[in-house]
Amino acid sequence: MNIFCRLLASLSVAAGIVAGAPAYAQVQPGVLRVSAIPDENPTELQRKFKPLGAYLEKKTGLKVQFTPVTDYAASVEGLVNHKLDMVWFGGFTFVQANERSKGKIVPLVQRAEDEKFQSVFITANPEIRTLQDLKGRTFSFGSESSTSGHLMPRSFLLAAKINPEADMKRIAFSGAHDATVAAVAGGKVDAGAVNASVWKKLVDEKKVDTGAVRVFYTTPGYYDYNWSVHADMPAALKKKITDAFLALDPSTPEGREILELQRASRFVPTHAGNYAAIEAAARNAKLLK
Repeated sequence: MNIFCRLLASLSVAAGIVAGAPAYAQVQPGVLRVSAIPDENPTELQRKFKPLGAYLEKKTGLKVQFTPVTDYAASVEGLVNHKLDMVWFGGFTFVQANERSKGKIVPLVQRAEDEKFQSVFITANPEIRTLQDLKGRTFSFGSESSTSGHLMPRSFLLAAKINPEADMKRIAFSGAHDATVAAVAGGKVDAGAVNASVWKKLVDEKKVDTGAVRVFYTTPGYYDYNWSVHADMPAALKKKITDAFLALDPSTPEGREILELQRASRFVPTHAGNYAAIEAAARNAKLLK
């Protein structure tokens, strides 16, 4: 075999090795690409993530790059197809990603608050006092793929024998929790369902007039948000990331700033089994395709 043929053979073997390598081997070296479901406006998501990103850079030795996505589906596809390395999912988006990837998405940590998360139903209409009062009214969910802004509120409505499509005058999807609050406050809809944590933040920051808009129903607790990665991520990196979150300490200035921005008292380990009830709710509501 002459030198040209040997070179071609070597290149063919190398190409075969690359083609057959795990998808994670093709990730941009030295960079951890992170995103989050767009349940709040992009500016707020970037603000919340900045100190956490700097902290993760120190703990992992990687450059952490936050990449906003246009919608919930893009966050799912990004992680499933290795275009993202770690994503802040809601419980429902985690279930969707895990289903889409045939069980290849791994939730690492969640906030302690996510072990018993809640949604609130809000209104500015004095005639609305209970879920039953929503019949014949206009109503807004958040994103169609939102756990706390759609799936679980819908689940509790169905349990109360209220079918949103059949029993309400009109339903809308605002796309984000703060947008739902704005729609209710602005009189575009009679009521809406939002993430209890976002509602509290808006109230604390005096961005909503509680004299006009009020909570009239709070759901029972359920598991919700988590930080998830692809199963192909090296075990050592998964451990570094997990350990970094678990080490966040509210008694230190850095830990306090990060935890406050993440609206967390602390982070705790989680696993896929915690989201079985959300998967069941999604299948019952015929929202899991």
